[in-house]
Amino acid sequence: MGAFHAYDIRGVWGVDFDTVTAYKVGYFLPRLLETEKVLVGRDCRVSSPEIHDALLKGLTDAGADVYDIGLSSTPMVYFGTANYGFKASVQITASHNPKEYNGMKVSRENALPVGLDSGLGTIRQWIDDGVPTPAAAVRGTVHPMDIRKDYLDFLLRFKGDYSGLKLAFDLSNGMACLLARDIFGDAPDYLFDCLDGSFPNHEPNPLIVKNVEPLMERVRAIGADAGVIYDGDADRVMFVDDLGRFVSPDLIIAVLGHYFAGERGLTGPVLQDIRSSKAVGEYLEPMGMTMHTWKVGRAYAAHKLRELDGVWGGELAGHYYFRDFFYSDSGLLASMLVLRVVAAMKKQGVTFSQLVDRIARYRNSGEINFRIEDKQGAMDAVRAHFTAQETPTAVMDFDGYRVEFPQWWFNIRPSNTEPYLRFICEASSDELLNEKVTQVRALLAERFGAK
Repeated sequence: MGAFHAYDIRGVWGVDFDTVTAYKVGYFLPRLLETEKVLVGRDCRVSSPEIHDALLKGLTDAGADVYDIGLSSTPMVYFGTANYGFKASVQITASHNPKEYNGMKVSRENALPVGLDSGLGTIRQWIDDGVPTPAAAVRGTVHPMDIRKDYLDFLLRFKGDYSGLKLAFDLSNGMACLLARDIFGDAPDYLFDCLDGSFPNHEPNPLIVKNVEPLMERVRAIGADAGVIYDGDADRVMFVDDLGRFVSPDLIIAVLGHYFAGERGLTGPVLQDIRSSKAVGEYLEPMGMTMHTWKVGRAYAAHKLRELDGVWGGELAGHYYFRDFFYSDSGLLASMLVLRVVAAMKKQGVTFSQLVDRIARYRNSGEINFRIEDKQGAMDAVRAHFTAQETPTAVMDFDGYRVEFPQWWFNIRPSNTEPYLRFICEASSDELLNEKVTQVRALLAERFGAK
């Protein structure tokens, strides 16, 4: 069951999971979430129809009725789950992964995520234990359901006036193609705006720089005020500024303060993940926001934002969560709000790049990945090495360690989805940053054989 992860079910189709697994997930899900109605959507990947058929057979054999919305973005499924009161939903997708991957994102009532420790682990155990799957005496029925108009109407409530902006979009041949033109019109310059689950132009992962290069080039070529790129299932979004620079996604959490605090006059909790720049909190707190730091991943962030009744939140991976959107993430909604800010700033004579430079106060390493077997031992060694040299101002010991010092901080954490130990560091100068990163590389190579 290598496809069961902390946040979802995901892996190489036909290798990590197959139609048998998809069927059993469908069969056991109504029992797990105690419901007889399940909402289902799917992305445009080549393998999605096959998974869809197996999942629906499992659901209906278990006696559940399926409300099938067909091709959809992941946030569209979140909207359908919460807006219509479903107690269970599944989006068939592998999000940003390459074309050979696929998977399932499972949600419960109010679009709350179901992760490994909140239900997926139970289903995996039932599958491993060989729990029988006899067909119900009365099989469920599949009901086609069209929620596109309702979802679009909801999003359009947040639309700004973008007429003064020159924009470029990269839709990554993914699910943003369903709605982007309905929201932003035909005026922007669009790249890769046709659904194609083989992703012929680039992998649908905007965190990999080479995948963003076509958009960066287009922004510079046309003199755009901003560039926008979505991942494969459109739950994540990232930005390129007017100089053609990739904007670190955690800084966008701070940009959103100009909409929520500035335009709407809201104050309250804001959520960031444990990898986020200190600059985010330093920028937002004077606006009346209270920063909260938590674990990486939707399975944790959506729950925590609801618990806090937070206004919004975000992650370094480009997920942005909104109280206005059932405490869930939506790439399209995030881009609509960020572009409202960019448009308002332009009217004040401030470019997107100038705004970003106001926020970014530190030098950042970006995430550095190490292949290490003894992840816990390595994390403990790095923490001990630096705390022996300097007294920390803060220590967070969830999702790995985040240790802060007066002039710098680091986070070291095990990946939940890949065989890596991830390290990120931020410092007040390039010299200090390089010094700390060099020390970590040497320590992990010498003691743990890190590569």
